[in-house]
Amino acid sequence: MKPQIIPIENKFSNEVVDLILNIQQKEFNVAITIEDQPDLLNIQNFYYASGGHFWGAFINEELVGTIALIKFNDTQAAIRKMFVKKEFRGKEFSIAQKLLDTLLDYCNENQIDDLYLGTITVLEAALRFYKRNHFIRIEKESLPDTFPVMSADNVFCHLKLKK
Repeated sequence: MKPQIIPIENKFSNEVVDLILNIQQKEFNVAITIEDQPDLLNIQNFYYASGGHFWGAFINEELVGTIALIKFNDTQAAIRKMFVKKEFRGKEFSIAQKLLDTLLDYCNENQIDDLYLGTITVLEAALRFYKRNHFIRIEKESLPDTFPVMSADNVFCHLKLKK
C-alpha cells in the first residue's frame, strides 16, 4: 500500500477537517476547534494564494496524512498541518517522511531558503521526526517577524535549506 501524495484543494476540506480535528482533539487532547483554524475551510486562498501549498497522502482513496506550506516572505516559509492518521504512522508506511520530502522538493523548486515550524511539546514523536530531518529548535524570539505563530505553539524549529 503505497501512499499517493497529491495537492489538496477546497473540495477535500471535510476530509482534512475530520483527519486533523480527530488527531488534535481526541488523540492529543489539544483544546482547538475548527473555529481556531479557518484556513482548513479555505485551503486555496489561505495556502496557495501566497505561493504556499497543501498536500494530502491517500491510501485506497482515504486521506491518511496532510502537510501544508505557508510562504510568509520571498524566501521563507512555515510548515503547517503535518498530521498522519495513527494507524498509518511509522516506518512501514513512511507517510510523514514522504509528505515532508514532497514539501522540501517544492521549497527547492521555488527558491525557499528557510523553513520554520511551530508545534507543541506533547507532540514528542513529531519533534523527534523533525530532529531526524535536521530541524533545529529555536527560541520564539528568533523567529522572523512575519512568521505566522499559532496560539497553541510553544516549540519552534528551523531548517536552513540553502547555504
